[in-house]
Amino acid sequence: MHLLFVILALAAPLLLTHWIGGDAAWSALSSFPFSIFLAMLALAVLCWNLNAWRLRLLLNGRAGPMNQRSALGIELASKCALCATPGGSGGPAVLLALLARRDLSPSKGAGVFLIDQGFDSLFFISLLSGLVVYTLSVDTGWPYQALIRWSLAGLLAAIVLVSLCLWTLPRWRIGSPGRRSLFGRAWQRKLLRRYLRARHTFLRTLKLPKRVLGTVLVLTMMHWFARYSLLYLAVAGVGGNIDWLWTFFTQMLGMAASQFSFLPGGAGTAEIGVSALLMPFLTTAQVGAAVLIWRLVSYHLYILAGAPVLLWFGFRSLRQRSLALESDIGRPG
Repeated sequence: MHLLFVILALAAPLLLTHWIGGDAAWSALSSFPFSIFLAMLALAVLCWNLNAWRLRLLLNGRAGPMNQRSALGIELASKCALCATPGGSGGPAVLLALLARRDLSPSKGAGVFLIDQGFDSLFFISLLSGLVVYTLSVDTGWPYQALIRWSLAGLLAAIVLVSLCLWTLPRWRIGSPGRRSLFGRAWQRKLLRRYLRARHTFLRTLKLPKRVLGTVLVLTMMHWFARYSLLYLAVAGVGGNIDWLWTFFTQMLGMAASQFSFLPGGAGTAEIGVSALLMPFLTTAQVGAAVLIWRLVSYHLYILAGAPVLLWFGFRSLRQRSLALESDIGRPG
């Protein structure tokens, strides 16, 4: 069943391109400049490496020696799982599993993951705050002015709420294992130990040198500016002329709407949401071609590049388990 969902998610951009633009969309796609397509691919690869570098800085050697190549492998595998599961639920799970293979327990890995998400939230809170002020004080000339303002304000409120949960959860103090709970005492003690490990790792990561944390913040900004420039390049490639800020907002709102989709990667809702916001500026053929190119680089490419890495990690894990089992069987009783 999950494989069927993945196939539908991969096919959704193709179907929607034909539905939105028809044969004219494929004609616009055939004339897409190859140089711009290469620039989009380069931006995607840059994003992978920026995230891998950020992971290395946040881990600070706690998962053993890690070069850029190893970190890039973890980044590609986790992003592939993120794109191939509904709501991106598989991404964090794969990330924690791969860190566990490097002797960093999932509870400690969760603490690092919370910090990583916190930096993303800090970036979006800052940017959305500026966008809200900008749209309220300047006549941007954008369509759907009222809708845009309310959408920005709502998105900002949601991100602030989630961010408060991410940043304060590890600081909460929970009861002792002796108190009454829905779980048994053994499970309660186990959960408490994992929570304390995650909390300790979270606070320890926050105490990294300011230079390191500042570098992580800069890498976060570079990643999102590069990632959210993909749609701008796709629009330029089909002959459109739209403000970069509008394409940035379009992607944010489209990806936020995609969280309500049951298909992996928010397939369907992401394309429809982005297409609707591009319609006032482009022809239907241009919209269909631009959205397809954007999804090929921002979604399909992540699965295509990450799937072999994820399968390789899975093969190595199965091989290690098989060798360990053979060793246990051959060991004299």
